[in-house]
Amino acid sequence: MAGTRMANLQDVANAAGVSKTTVSRFLNGSLDLPEKTALQINTAIRALNYKPNPHARRLSLGRTDTIGLIVPDIATPFFATFVAAVEQEADAHGKALALYATLNRRDRELSYIDLLRQGHADGLIFITNHQGDAALADRINTAGLCIVVDEDVVGTQVPKLFCDNFEGGRLAGRHLAQSGHRHILFIGGVDEMISGQRRYGGFAAGMAEVGGPDCVIERAQGTYTFAAGREAAREFVARPNHSRPTAIFASSDELLIGLYEVLQESGVSIPDDVSVIGFDDVGPLHLFAPAVTAVRQPVRDLGKRALRLLLETSAPSEGKKLPQEELLPVTLVERASVGPPPGSTLLLKPNSNSQR
Repeated sequence: MAGTRMANLQDVANAAGVSKTTVSRFLNGSLDLPEKTALQINTAIRALNYKPNPHARRLSLGRTDTIGLIVPDIATPFFATFVAAVEQEADAHGKALALYATLNRRDRELSYIDLLRQGHADGLIFITNHQGDAALADRINTAGLCIVVDEDVVGTQVPKLFCDNFEGGRLAGRHLAQSGHRHILFIGGVDEMISGQRRYGGFAAGMAEVGGPDCVIERAQGTYTFAAGREAAREFVARPNHSRPTAIFASSDELLIGLYEVLQESGVSIPDDVSVIGFDDVGPLHLFAPAVTAVRQPVRDLGKRALRLLLETSAPSEGKKLPQEELLPVTLVERASVGPPPGSTLLLKPNSNSQR
């Protein structure tokens, strides 16, 4: 037996004695009708058991109720946590999320932005993990509703949302200097990336505030990867003990994990031989041996705020101009990986406010 055909928009229009366009505009709220005509349409809808196509209705309103999210990766704790937070916030606002992982490749970034420009999403949250360029900035500037999160793309004229990288570096620098360290190895991103530039700038400022002009900071620049952390650790271990920095600031979870692996394999004791401080604190650093002191980024708050900022950008209240750059605060979580320099007589006060 053949199935019963579902009523469509034209069937409703015929039954109500009006045009298909009239029914469509009435249903999407863009047309006010006399009470009698509205009653005819509603009666026809009930009689025919008409079910509007939600996708077609959204398109008629010029929206998809879908938000595009472009990230470099979804395997690392930072990006996995961020994506989960955006998804949760999107669901709370009745939005779907279209996720694109670029593998941190520029060609995939450009391709996905072009895809979303073709009307596959109402807005875009964009994150890169490498230095941008003019072509990428131009694509973002012409992508429609868009915000840039976590790392800057120089030349973009869109709202931007970052954690306070400078203050995070400053907190780390002050903490190590207060612990007596004056020779430190900084492992982190390049100056062409806002995170590398600001974390290092804040770190140098924090060290100088406490330690004065005698502080020596060595810097190993590179990507935020496990491999880069391992390589920096191997170079550290290969040096004579007397020439090694007494503390290391690994400015991402990935760098920290790679660093810890090699130091522990090499028999370097933390914090007896070298103190270590990290940045991000998204992974379970409290379970490491020893537990890692780290600057904590509020990654879940970053994801939730990114979604809300995008929605606010699409409909600013009373013509309010949104800030070009918004910063979320970071905190220092003290654990067990920082002590005085080897051979030092400095005694550290126990920290009663340590967090997991």
